Amino acid sequence: MPASLLTSQGLRRAGAFLVAFLGAFACTLAAAIASPINYTDLLARPRPVATQRIHYGDAPSQFADLWLPDGNGSHRLVVMIHGGCWRADLPGLELMAYAAEDLRRHGIAVWSIEYRRLGEDGGGYPGSFADIATAIDWLRKLAKPNRLDLGSVVLMGHSSGGHLALWAAARGKLAQSSPLYRANPLRIRGVISLAGIADLSAYSVQGPSACGGPRVIGLLVGVGSRSPWDVFTDTSPADMLPIGVPQAIVSGALDPIVPPAFGSAYAAKAVAAGDSVQELTIADAGHFELIDPESSAFEKIRSLIGQMPK
Repeated sequence: MPASLLTSQGLRRAGAFLVAFLGAFACTLAAAIASPINYTDLLARPRPVATQRIHYGDAPSQFADLWLPDGNGSHRLVVMIHGGCWRADLPGLELMAYAAEDLRRHGIAVWSIEYRRLGEDGGGYPGSFADIATAIDWLRKLAKPNRLDLGSVVLMGHSSGGHLALWAAARGKLAQSSPLYRANPLRIRGVISLAGIADLSAYSVQGPSACGGPRVIGLLVGVGSRSPWDVFTDTSPADMLPIGVPQAIVSGALDPIVPPAFGSAYAAKAVAAGDSVQELTIADAGHFELIDPESSAFEKIRSLIGQMPK
């Protein structure tokens, strides 16, 4: 066989090997880049400290952290609600400290709420919901001394906190017969749900087991202590539509805890009910990138706040 042919074949084989190697390397690199972070990755970082911690009730978990930007003037305000599957055995508002500090540095005040959760006295129905309502309305007492603009309040919640943020935006529609009803709730200008569990019924039936499955949803909405026919009518945003305020429904394409199909299904249902909804699925984000100010996803999320009505 001619030497020139051997050389040609050798080059082709070498080229094929190189292409295969580079392809495998690219796949490995892409997988490494795309690997979502966990909440332990966030908590391993030095944690910023809020401007002030304020109790809105007597229970140990009835408090919120206030993050105030530098400078004078009226501050736009984001009410932040943490996730953690509504459970007291998982991290709470400390997970949101990094995002809260980022917003504070960008001139936005943050009211980050802790609340009674499943596993502690008063957690679940109606206590967890009542705490969110009380903490939000408590802002009327804080607005003047802290220069908070209550005319531009945006709710932002993550995971189970996304559920509570959407619920809080919709609570003005609650029937007076509901134990969760409050007269004259604080007006909300918009709500941003970050991997929020917006449809409790659908998540209970079809969702991953990461939060504890249907049992956790049942404990949250009071199954066993109230009529089984109405447990979602005053607790699940999907059953309270239309909410009547602009909504941004954000999902991470790589999220194994609240897969983006849940956000898409809720957004479609909300639009069909007449709500103004922006749906965003971020291709390279998992569950916790949505609250990580070091991720590229968070820049997109920060911009959503500026798009909300003032």
